[in-house]
Amino acid sequence: MSQNPLWLQWAQQIQSIAQAGITYTKDPYDRERFEQLRAIAGEILARYTSIPDDILSQELAAEQGYLTPKVDVRAVVFNPRGELLLVRERKEGLWSLPGGWADVGESPAEAAVREVREESGYEVRPTKMLAVYDRARHDHPPLIWYVYKLFIRCELVAGTPGNSLETDQVGFFDRDHLPPLSTSRVTEAQIRRMFQHYDNPDLPTDFD
Repeated sequence: MSQNPLWLQWAQQIQSIAQAGITYTKDPYDRERFEQLRAIAGEILARYTSIPDDILSQELAAEQGYLTPKVDVRAVVFNPRGELLLVRERKEGLWSLPGGWADVGESPAEAAVREVREESGYEVRPTKMLAVYDRARHDHPPLIWYVYKLFIRCELVAGTPGNSLETDQVGFFDRDHLPPLSTSRVTEAQIRRMFQHYDNPDLPTDFD
């Protein structure tokens, strides 16, 4: 069951209905009503989040077509010592698995390779889908989008650590010495589950 607060569930549902209406209606009056619904969803989100109204309005208005979950791809990379690759987000100063939104035209595996290269400097080879999580069912802070999170095991191939526009530190960590995590991106429970997959490579893919 979703752990998102009710206000966020309502706002997401209103946003979804409004977006579908804007996409499919032929009636200009109905379009106006659906745009009003989308504005109400924005007001709810603005009331309970720290997102500035102008940015929030731009984000909602930029969505085109039928509203579907966004896809967040996270790469799970261990070194030969069994330590996990993490990168520090420049904005927050908190750590996460390399990853981000999947781009149109690339597979989840390609997204994982790209994100690791961009955020850490390493080259990897994807080997297994470890988990497909509904973000709303895990202990993440509220987000305006509904998100599916894909965790992909990758083998370290080559490269040297490097920073990016989004990240300012790169490191490998064991399970007993994890740095402060960016819980909007990954939770401690998810990290520990990835270590369980490392310990037991034959575990099936997690999903919910």
